[in-house]
Amino acid sequence: MFDLEPATAEMTRLIGDVRDDDLARPTPCDGWTVGDLIAHIHQFVDVFTCTGRKDPVDPPQHLVDDWRSAIPARLAEMADAWRDDAAWVGEVAVGGVAMSSADNAVVAAEELTVHAWDLARATGQHFTAQPAMLDRVEEFLVMFAPGTDEGSFGPAGQGPFGPVAPVPSDADRFDRALAATGRDPRWAVGGGG
Repeated sequence: MFDLEPATAEMTRLIGDVRDDDLARPTPCDGWTVGDLIAHIHQFVDVFTCTGRKDPVDPPQHLVDDWRSAIPARLAEMADAWRDDAAWVGEVAVGGVAMSSADNAVVAAEELTVHAWDLARATGQHFTAQPAMLDRVEEFLVMFAPGTDEGSFGPAGQGPFGPVAPVPSDADRFDRALAATGRDPRWAVGGGG
């Protein structure tokens, strides 16, 4: 077991600092605007809250008007759901994919951490990956990109989301993990990575 609350609190902070004029900005997720990313965050937070509670999964299909209050409230519920020992027991199924509840929590940690970076980069905010969550991101990459060795995620340069992005040999852990998800750790709005 691990605590998702530090990651949900960080995402809450980032969501709280998104301005209306940020919503149309590009993100490191190809073809997604900040508005699209926030809608995705809303969906996955709902999904992982439901799987933690063992409730039926029925995520919102669009971003609700009150997302600035709805998402932080759901993030708090998500952290709380995963504090219950029962959340970690058994299996869950999302989108037709069954996995252990413990593995589902790893996916939740990866989504929170990587998309927090996406949101921070797209909106000019600061983000530092928490070591405990970075451990979970690396665990996710091993689970979904078999063949991991020596910090080089995935066989033949393939990560769980497509080709691994290049990084310098002296890249830190988080930059290597971001690259394994296909993201350029140097990405910035308007270019420069």
